Amino acid sequence: MENRVNLGKAAPDLYQAVVAIDRLANEYAASAGITEGLAHLLRLRASQLNQCAFCIRLHTRDALACGESNDRISILPAWRETQYFTEKERAALALTEAVTLVAEGQVPESVYNEAAAVLSTEEIAAVEWLGVVINAWNRIAIPSRYPVR
Repeated sequence: MENRVNLGKAAPDLYQAVVAIDRLANEYAASAGITEGLAHLLRLRASQLNQCAFCIRLHTRDALACGESNDRISILPAWRETQYFTEKERAALALTEAVTLVAEGQVPESVYNEAAAVLSTEEIAAVEWLGVVINAWNRIAIPSRYPVR
């Protein structure tokens, strides 16, 4: 791979601002009742959609470390076809996908309404903030070509 500008090193103050917003999103998610495992699965799913190898590896390891099963992690790209996820987790995954794929129909009313039927306002906000932040991280890591060796 060719050398790329590492955005974190080129603009450390901006990088630290993303670190700070990530910390706040994590705290908000925890206070809203989003488990650490689900938070990592949501980040992992967004990273899979964005094809961010660095973040896929990171959040797979983090999900395993906080007790997520190999089965739930490995089936994540086909989560709709399984019974591994609760109704709330399924709504959170669908909402995360919609936030990640925002250029494809924005966040469809059907996805939002399904989420609103099973998630509290705080849970919806937490899931959306986690989606916003992981998408920012993906957009830092991908153009910087963070190494995965």
